[in-house]
Amino acid sequence: MAARAMWKGRIRFGGIDVPVKLYSALEGTTIGFRLLHNTDKRPVEQRMVDPETGDVVEYADIKRAFETEDGNLVILEDEELEELIPEDSRDIEITRFVGEDAITHEWYDRPYYLGPDGNGAEYFALVTALRKKKKTGLAQWVMRKKEYVGALRVEGDYLMLMTLLHAGEVVPADKLPAPSGRDLDKREIAMAKQLVSALEDELDMSVYRDEYQDRVMELIEAKQKGKVLSFPKAPHRQKETSLADMLEKSLTSTQKKKAANG
Repeated sequence: MAARAMWKGRIRFGGIDVPVKLYSALEGTTIGFRLLHNTDKRPVEQRMVDPETGDVVEYADIKRAFETEDGNLVILEDEELEELIPEDSRDIEITRFVGEDAITHEWYDRPYYLGPDGNGAEYFALVTALRKKKKTGLAQWVMRKKEYVGALRVEGDYLMLMTLLHAGEVVPADKLPAPSGRDLDKREIAMAKQLVSALEDELDMSVYRDEYQDRVMELIEAKQKGKVLSFPKAPHRQKETSLADMLEKSLTSTQKKKAANG
């Protein structure tokens, strides 16, 4: 099935206007469950209730409030919040171009593909320019009443627009506690290097499936057919006495697996 565009816009910078279609780069594969009453197995509903009386509170009678650090509640009216919603726009405004590696991984949030909308000459010219210059564009846009900041980059022969987290959402690495402990000896360092070398291989993301979700679907399909499945438990990990022992055991195990797989 061909991918369907979920939004249309235009990349704009320095007088350039490139019409594009936006596609999700992710597939929704999460398993959804229905909640049932244990007695009659009928679906149940979630509702807001008054904690003191237990009475159901209708949505129209609910107010939004923000709890401050001192425990006070600031009530916000729907009309007040609506005034803060950004204006609709179809412009993906590029504010600057930076090096390909300037944006580090902790800022990345959700990927989207951008395809050409109509004549693709301007689109593929931009793809070629970004690839040759090895640049990433910093973008700002409004989509479905929400403001986004993102990275415009080349992925294969197409453009990818990666939404970025905002300042204040990412914890800098220098805020973590400083590493402590003894220095590693030469034997431990050598074995760690050997272990890394033994695990070097080509990248194949197709092998990294959601195994829990696969097992749940297998269970569902089996129960539909009246079968009952049992799954092997994860092997128990024995506690090692030293870092050197753990590295040596891991290295031996890795080498055996590689030898068995040819």
